[in-house]
Amino acid sequence: MNSDSPQLLQQLGVALQAMPAQRYWVAFSGGIDSHVLLHAMAALRSQFPATLNAVHVNHGLHPAASEWAAHAVAVCEVLDIPCHLFNVDAVAAPGESPEASARDARYLAFSQLIERGDVLLTAHHQEDQSETLLLQLLRGAGPQGLAAMPVLSPLSAGQLARPLLSVSQAQIEQYAQEKSLQWIEDPSNQERGFARNYLRHEVIPSLKSHWPAFAKTVSRAAGHCAEAVTLLDEVASEDLHQLTGWVSQQPVPMRLPLAGLQQMSPQRRRNILRFWIRIAGLPIVSTTIMKQIEHSLIDAREDSTPLVQWPGGELRRYRDALYAMLPLTPLDTATVLQWQWPQQTLALPGGLGTLTATVEETAAEAMPTLSLAQCQQQPMTIRFRQGGERCQLVGRDHHHTLKGLLQTAGVPPWQRDRIPLIYVGDQLAAVVGHFICAPFQVKVGEAGIVFSLR
Repeated sequence: MNSDSPQLLQQLGVALQAMPAQRYWVAFSGGIDSHVLLHAMAALRSQFPATLNAVHVNHGLHPAASEWAAHAVAVCEVLDIPCHLFNVDAVAAPGESPEASARDARYLAFSQLIERGDVLLTAHHQEDQSETLLLQLLRGAGPQGLAAMPVLSPLSAGQLARPLLSVSQAQIEQYAQEKSLQWIEDPSNQERGFARNYLRHEVIPSLKSHWPAFAKTVSRAAGHCAEAVTLLDEVASEDLHQLTGWVSQQPVPMRLPLAGLQQMSPQRRRNILRFWIRIAGLPIVSTTIMKQIEHSLIDAREDSTPLVQWPGGELRRYRDALYAMLPLTPLDTATVLQWQWPQQTLALPGGLGTLTATVEETAAEAMPTLSLAQCQQQPMTIRFRQGGERCQLVGRDHHHTLKGLLQTAGVPPWQRDRIPLIYVGDQLAAVVGHFICAPFQVKVGEAGIVFSLR
């Protein structure tokens, strides 16, 4: 039998050239796949300037989990590779998939470790890729899902890489035998109740018996889908630029004008919406949710403010635009926060961010800035809209309702109750990011305060 070790090392070496790093981290479970990857990386480390490290996540889900962690540390010591150990709580919540819970806990730990210039390497191989494509196909996924696992993707401040996707399971098993590796066998990998395990043990062997090159050809199909996704993303990027002026590397616009969307074909509109939602950092939407977006948002009456929600994200419509956002967290608008001057920052409730105060020592001209002297004369508080608030803007003779001012300014309804209001004594002095009430406007030569929300 010919040795597969040189071939595997060569394939790994070629893959690593496309994923340079300052530090490589091998996600090391102790199973055969990750053990082969770690051992092969140790054999190649002299060829790459990056430092080599391992990370083991103890999910605490099996009685032998602590023994597996000790085994991982021992293997790393033999290979002279530093090993970082994470202990996580991966118990699934009611109704949550145990597989998904463990994966989420694992990648949360990884994201806390990976820094800029780091690349986390996982041992996913050709068979894993074919399983992923089949799972996505059975879920009715589109091209994005059928592209399966990318070779390289962002993770925290660094990158996640899968350098063995072109390597077969047979190559991995032969390498492990040739090197006399000792690995962990997780009994959960045999449980047919998990969808991936059912495919792996019950379905794919039958397919391979008829189509021996099944894993290789299905992985190639995933590659074709990935190419199609790249092309679709290029089209969507151009469309997003036409609608908003956005270009790559800029912050993602969280607002899309409806007029441009309504002029597109349904296929092109769905393509840009999926792209926009994804790059905004929101979970991918299903076909059902996309239909709701088209019916409830795109085709809604102009005077309506409809909402479409899905786990982890939501889209809203106001006037002539769509807004993409994380689900709003509950906020007690009766909250009153004390501002103790010269305090300069204050964490706001409801995930609203941090309010920051910056002092401008001398105003050269009248600016939309609070007077420092006024703010120091009476207690200052941060409140939220209750209804009935009024403010006289600079240059106007009369007071106006805050509701009317915000509506005229085009502030969406769901944002209005979440804007911090600065009170000096019992009087509304400023609406952060929008208005200064005239009695509290800084005068030329005075010191002023600029409040900003971050």
